[in-house]
Amino acid sequence: MVKQKQEVISRFFAPKPKTPSSPSSQCDKPSSTPSQPSPPPKITTTVSFSPAKRLKSSEFISPINNSFKKPKLSSHTQNPISSFPNSNPSLHQKFLQKLLEPTDDGLEGSMKKPFLEESHSCNSKYTPLEQQVVELKNKYPDVLLMIEVGYKYRFFGKDAEIAARVLGIYAHIDHNFLTASIPTFRLNVHVRRLVSEGHKVGVVKQTETASIKAHGSNRGGPFTRGLSALYTKATIEAAEDLGGGEEGCGSLNNYLFCVVEKDILMENVDCGIESGFEVKIGVVAVETSTGDVVYSEFNDSFMRSGLEAILLSLSPAELLLGDPLSKRTQKLLLTYAGPSSNVRMERASCDCFKDGGALAELMSLFENNSDGDIEHLHDADGGGNGPAIKGIMDMPALTAQALALIMRHLKQFGLERILSCGASFRPHSSNIEMNLSANTLQQLEVLKNNSTGSDSGSLLKIMNHTLTIFGQRLLRHWVTHPLCDRNMIAARLDAVAEIAESAGGCNLSIGYHLLNEGNSDAAPAPNYVHSVLLSVLTTLGQSSDVQRGITRIFHKTATPSEFIAVVNAILLAAKQLHQLDIEAVQSSLLRNLIQTASSSSLMSFSAKFLSYLNKEAAEKGDLLNLICAADSQFSEVAEARSQVEVASEKLESLISLYRKQLRMPRLNFMNVSGTTHLIELPSDAKVPSNWVKVNSTKKTVRYHTPEVLTALDQLSLANEKLTVICRSAWNKFLGEFARHYSEFQAAVQALAALDCLYSLAILSRTKNYVRPTFVDDKDPVQIQIASGRHPVLESILEDNFVPNDTYLHEDQQYCQIVTGPNMGGKSCYIRQVALITIMAQVGSFVPASSAKLQVLDAIYTRMGASDNIQQGRSTFLEELSEASHILHNCSARSLVIMDELGRGTSTHDGVAIAYATLHYLLKQKSMVLFVTHYPKIAEIQKEFPSAVGTYHVSYLMTGRVNMSPKSGESDDNMDNEDVTYLYKLVPGISQRSFGFKVAQLAQLPPSCIQRAIMMASKLETLVQRRTGKGEKLFSEELITDGESIASDRILDKAGLLDKNDNRDVVQLTVAYMNFFRDLWSILENNDLAKKQEFMKIARSSAAGLIAR
Repeated sequence: MVKQKQEVISRFFAPKPKTPSSPSSQCDKPSSTPSQPSPPPKITTTVSFSPAKRLKSSEFISPINNSFKKPKLSSHTQNPISSFPNSNPSLHQKFLQKLLEPTDDGLEGSMKKPFLEESHSCNSKYTPLEQQVVELKNKYPDVLLMIEVGYKYRFFGKDAEIAARVLGIYAHIDHNFLTASIPTFRLNVHVRRLVSEGHKVGVVKQTETASIKAHGSNRGGPFTRGLSALYTKATIEAAEDLGGGEEGCGSLNNYLFCVVEKDILMENVDCGIESGFEVKIGVVAVETSTGDVVYSEFNDSFMRSGLEAILLSLSPAELLLGDPLSKRTQKLLLTYAGPSSNVRMERASCDCFKDGGALAELMSLFENNSDGDIEHLHDADGGGNGPAIKGIMDMPALTAQALALIMRHLKQFGLERILSCGASFRPHSSNIEMNLSANTLQQLEVLKNNSTGSDSGSLLKIMNHTLTIFGQRLLRHWVTHPLCDRNMIAARLDAVAEIAESAGGCNLSIGYHLLNEGNSDAAPAPNYVHSVLLSVLTTLGQSSDVQRGITRIFHKTATPSEFIAVVNAILLAAKQLHQLDIEAVQSSLLRNLIQTASSSSLMSFSAKFLSYLNKEAAEKGDLLNLICAADSQFSEVAEARSQVEVASEKLESLISLYRKQLRMPRLNFMNVSGTTHLIELPSDAKVPSNWVKVNSTKKTVRYHTPEVLTALDQLSLANEKLTVICRSAWNKFLGEFARHYSEFQAAVQALAALDCLYSLAILSRTKNYVRPTFVDDKDPVQIQIASGRHPVLESILEDNFVPNDTYLHEDQQYCQIVTGPNMGGKSCYIRQVALITIMAQVGSFVPASSAKLQVLDAIYTRMGASDNIQQGRSTFLEELSEASHILHNCSARSLVIMDELGRGTSTHDGVAIAYATLHYLLKQKSMVLFVTHYPKIAEIQKEFPSAVGTYHVSYLMTGRVNMSPKSGESDDNMDNEDVTYLYKLVPGISQRSFGFKVAQLAQLPPSCIQRAIMMASKLETLVQRRTGKGEKLFSEELITDGESIASDRILDKAGLLDKNDNRDVVQLTVAYMNFFRDLWSILENNDLAKKQEFMKIARSSAAGLIAR
């Protein structure tokens, strides 16, 4: 076993141990030899970095999740079920109570121990700094504090333990606490690393300088300190000091996700029983760095499939739980925010937001604005607070409660103003978008693959050719929310087709060169649309994230250099797009997006904002010279600067006076070690008595005169006043930008949409995709795909991928039952149909030779088999829950794909449930692709002859099977059958699944496989005998199968029959088996003597059969 890393502090650094003379100091049991004095204990401190030990030991629990651990009682012992009077509830009730019981982690947030009790030292005497740390930690118990001490930021107690583990820094005991430290100039890097691990980090800075402390009442105490900044994964990108950096927290989006719910009782009509598991859930997700606010309210089932779908779609970085929540909801959220996810979770009570309290809290955002700057909320005509208040008033009740909780949470970060932009509010699902379920996103691998959890091999990865971060962000939303409006799909397809056609009909290098020269007079030809977009998007991709940049400007947390970079990038993109001949653009969507991103007002505002700033001063971080005061704008800045100039000129003019007084015409002020305006004279020079000696050398003495000191004070005062005025002017300048934030946000969204359309155009050109056609909404629902290909596997297999056709029609065949061998390509086929449909409704070209589709309202999947132990779900419960969700939500315009439903239980139950489920879907008339290994399911075709078609993936077999090897035959020769998969879908049912070939690929022991083959034969024969169809089945094989393979099957079955059975059918079958065995022996034997011998035996057997 690998030894754990340890760092030990020797006795040399520890305080001297006390002599063991006092009996009271001996806390252990008495020694057996009291005459010998016990040696002093070796004082060491060991810091362990082992995750296993840290999980086992309560000493290493993060203070964020630090809670008392109580013995866990069974559900019926700890919380009796009031609805069951019996003292011994049924096993089913125990299971339900246990199933709905959340884990203990994270649920006891109110039982945190104060920081004072966390000290490992028995010494209760704290240093002044430690006392200050204890007070700060008790005030912010859930925050990992970084405390400024001199030129370092220090961690104390369990914060130091966490910092040592995450940052890999040294931790040691100092006085009463474990401590660790980092240099101040590395604050940015280390805060991001801690935040990316899911911690809430607070930076505590000194609130007084050394000079203020020396002249204040706190002369003898420690520096006063206070919390100056707070960071989490959902807020760090919008923070003032650390946001906008390249070292992000590993995600394009960092949503803060709030959940509230309300219990509702629904009557189950089918069963006639009341169910208490149904809830109404309200969610709000806020991306503080982009301004995106997503909300939704919906009824959810027992399995919380709706909530799970939103979680997978948004992938939030932080959860805010509005208590009270049901145990089932808590369990799902705790599973999502597991230890490996680094998702932070916080709880808040929403009791105060009932009875209209949430709306009152939200309205306070507009009434109590600290800056008094809400002009950006006004409508264009200047009246009212416009879309912000309207959007809040139209929200459902639970959604308003979640939004109020988020607003209260964001106030501690100073980011609540983002909720005042009503234009940023959008529902998570709407009538014009398809809302893919959690199962569909996972099982079709839309966002991540199922093997490693990365985006490699996912549909999004294949479709993503975007050049900007905000374009990639929007494409993710497009892929997870395909369109359900035929006109909007056609508009996207038109735009993609025009960009792709432009790319194929122009010289890309010439167009790109023209644009890079910046020649605004030379307007490109209409076929340069692709070149213009390539230039614009490439430039934006090389700059910072402008979407987050404009939001940081809105929050007033952007730096001057960041402001110039963001606005200049938008202005440059607008100028380049403005060069296009907009009348020559055919696509209406493309034309509208270009006009929005290059509007005259946008360029005018951008140029105006940039004209007010000094670029060189912004790069140097010189706030005093940043604002360019011109005309009447920023007159207070110009006046303050003139006062500084007057004070500086007055100070510099004093040197002429001293030149005359000392009769030294070459005398000048000098600066030494930061001290300015010194007069240096020889040590023997006589000076007035009121001159102040500052420092000296062996030969010279340096002085400050009273006039210089007065002038320096006046100059310092003028500079301080200028600093305050410039800071105020900068905030006012950022507030002016906030009035136009919506227009800049719309321009960035248009640029993101152009990036997505460009990505889809590149995809269609490089992959040789075709444009899908959509029939009218009044036409029957249909899916007609010729030579369809799986978009992901095609990129891996290239030309080796075998395409397949798909034909589903509402008035004809709308269900395909697909059978075939294991690993034959069944799942790949049904997945490719669903993925092609998603791509088409996103607005992309598709991998096929032609595609004619109807706009679907949903795509549902039930594939794979896996349990979910953390949420108390068995494999079969997972299967049936997914099937239940499909049956309750599918319609005639839905596509349903099911793969091997019913394999999580016994064969008869599985077949029955699969048959009944398919029957229900056929009655619903949904488009169905049903994969099964149960041939019995295909009998449903008799009830729906025109609606159901049976298909299988084809294969070729070579060699022969010897299912009953003779004695002495090696295991290697027991199965010489070779199966070649053709991966082509053909009509008919496959009678074999070739499970034993998969067992060989999995390298099961040959003896195990042989035993399985013989057991399968016995079970098959037993079933045939019990059903009374043995004679018919054997006769069919004798008549139809003329191959050696069929003969071997018959011979094997003959060996399994009981020859002492006196029934006529059995005896007749045995006689036929012997006869055919002799015939095959004749054909296979090359020895003429043996052939004659077998012919005699065969004649005798034939005579016996004739005599019967």
